[in-house]
Amino acid sequence: MVTIKDIANECGVSPASVSRILNNDKSLQVTEATRKKVIETAGRLGYVKKTGSKNKASFRLGILQWFSAQQELEDEYYLRIRRGVEDFCVKNAIQIIRAYRTDKDFKETLKDCNGLVCVGKFAHEDAEDLIKFNSNIVFLDMKSDHPEVTTITVDLYTAAKEALTYLRGLGHEKIAYLGGIEYASGSEIVSDDRKLAYQIYMQKNKLSTSGLVKEDEFTSASGYKMMKELLKGKTIPTAVFAASDAIAIGAMKAIKEEGLRIPEDISVISINDNEMSEFTEPPLTTMRAPSYDMGQHGANIVYVAGNLDIKTPLKVMIPCTMIVRGSCAECTKQGN
Repeated sequence: MVTIKDIANECGVSPASVSRILNNDKSLQVTEATRKKVIETAGRLGYVKKTGSKNKASFRLGILQWFSAQQELEDEYYLRIRRGVEDFCVKNAIQIIRAYRTDKDFKETLKDCNGLVCVGKFAHEDAEDLIKFNSNIVFLDMKSDHPEVTTITVDLYTAAKEALTYLRGLGHEKIAYLGGIEYASGSEIVSDDRKLAYQIYMQKNKLSTSGLVKEDEFTSASGYKMMKELLKGKTIPTAVFAASDAIAIGAMKAIKEEGLRIPEDISVISINDNEMSEFTEPPLTTMRAPSYDMGQHGANIVYVAGNLDIKTPLKVMIPCTMIVRGSCAECTKQGN
C-alpha cells in the first residue's frame, strides 16, 4: 500500500507537505510545480487516501503563528515546533489549517477549527481574545499566568542555570551573555528567563557582569555583531553563554576573526541544539531544547481535549538536556 511517506520520498518534500497538498491546503507555501508533482506522483503510484475514524476525519486543527514565514525560515526552533504539530496531524489523519497572526483574515481562516495550536509570543490581550474565539487552545513557547490558558514551554531558566554551572565548574568567572529581544504581538517586550537566570546566577556567585551583557536579535548576524563589540570592550570574557545556537554561531565566527581560539581562549555554550550546532568548528556545546516534541505534545493536547471535551487548562514545562561537544574547556586565565 502506497503511503504519504512514499510520495514524500519520491518528490523530495516532507510528509506534512504532501498531506497538506493532497488535502488542498491553500495556506501551504510551495511552488505550483511542487504541488503538481505531488498530485501527479500520488496518482501514478496509486495512492488511496485513508478516511480514518469518524473523529479523526472530522477534526480540524488550526495552527496560528505569531511570527512571519520569513522569520520561521531564519529560526529553526520555531520551524521544528510547527513540524512537530504537523507530523502529529499527518499520523492521526487530522486536517491542518494554518494562518499567521499578521493575516487580516486569520480568524476567518480558522473559524471552523475544532482546536488551535498558537505558536510564539502572544500578548496578554491577544491570548484572551483567542480564548473567546476558540476555547480548545494551547499556546506553545509562551508563558502565561492566565488561569484559562494552556501553555507548553521549554524550561529555559533551568537550562541557562545548568549551562552557567557547567562553565563555572570549568573555572570560568568572566562569563558573557549574548541574548535577543522579542516582542509579544507588537511592542510588548517579552521577559527572557535565560537572561534572568544569568543575572541571578552571576549575582549569587559574586561574579561581575559589567561590560559582559549584549542583546540584539536571535540571529547569527546579531551574534557576530555583539561578539565583535564585546571583544572591543575593556573586559574580555573567558566564556560566552549565548541564548541561542544562531547567536552562538555568529559569535564563534567573530572570535576566530579576532585571532582567538575556541575553546582555548574563549569557551562558548548555548541553547537549542539546532542542526548546524554539530557541524561548527569546534562542534558547539549546547542545551537541547526539544521544540519538535513541544509541537507534538501541543497537537496531542488539543486533539485529546477536543475529543473528550476536557476544559481543565495545563501549564507544562519541558526540560532541556546538555549536549557536550568541543566548544568548552577549562579556564586557564581570567581575561582582562
